[in-house]
Amino acid sequence: MDRYAKQRLIGLLARGATAIVVSVMVFVVGVTIYRGARILLTDPSIVVTPPGSQYTLQAEGGFLHAIVGSVFIVIPATIVSTILAISTAIYLQSDYSSERFSDLANMFLNVLWGTPPIVYGVFVLTIIFTVGARQSLLFGIIAIAIFQYPIMTRYTDEALRSAPDTVKEASYGLGSTRFETARMTVRSALPGVIAGVIMGFARGIGDAATVLFTAGRSTNMPGGPMDGATTLPILIYENATSPNDELVAQAYAASFLLIVVVLALIAISKVLAGRFARYTPGGRHS
Repeated sequence: MDRYAKQRLIGLLARGATAIVVSVMVFVVGVTIYRGARILLTDPSIVVTPPGSQYTLQAEGGFLHAIVGSVFIVIPATIVSTILAISTAIYLQSDYSSERFSDLANMFLNVLWGTPPIVYGVFVLTIIFTVGARQSLLFGIIAIAIFQYPIMTRYTDEALRSAPDTVKEASYGLGSTRFETARMTVRSALPGVIAGVIMGFARGIGDAATVLFTAGRSTNMPGGPMDGATTLPILIYENATSPNDELVAQAYAASFLLIVVVLALIAISKVLAGRFARYTPGGRHS
């Protein structure tokens, strides 16, 4: 086989693999949207209705408790992870740490990124048993923050490394301190930083294993940081495996809602990245 035939074969295989992946994605998303959107259009009140007292048996009420649990867990965790990730990424730059230390830290961050979420859940669950506490919102926030941390840090670190060297050179040339220079570098890398934060938020809101071990699977509305809670992914898993047809229908409705949230996050990240691109060297101005 000559090299041109090999090139055509590789191109054909690449297009075929792409077509398979896109087809599967469209099928999965399409089925979820078709079945979930139909349920929400038929009974939109399930989004804003708490579950009944015998929710798992009679499918009374809705899944407002899961939405509230997701918001109360993921938003605080994202805020904590964002602060820690940006601080760590700044420290890993050449202004603060050596190249050897930075490479070593990035290696550990890559390992943490590849660690299954359930491991984070078991780790925090061990802490819960050690301190004699119980599953709650607080420990769910801690687990999700730990899970998001390496994702956001790697995105932010890569964004800072890709920032033009002229930003640092101009800042130091004007007599700025390292902290002031770091602020300018972060500002020039805002599109990448925003992408990392949005990605961490999306991964956090879509995770079930970590929250299952740390926040529980309560069917009650969370009233405080030490109360148990559940999230949309956990509710989807439990309802989808239920013999009750009404609960299965609610699982599709919750899946549709989760897909809408993730797509909205992607759209928001694109819009924000475009708006902040005007502050980057060479970015568009409007």
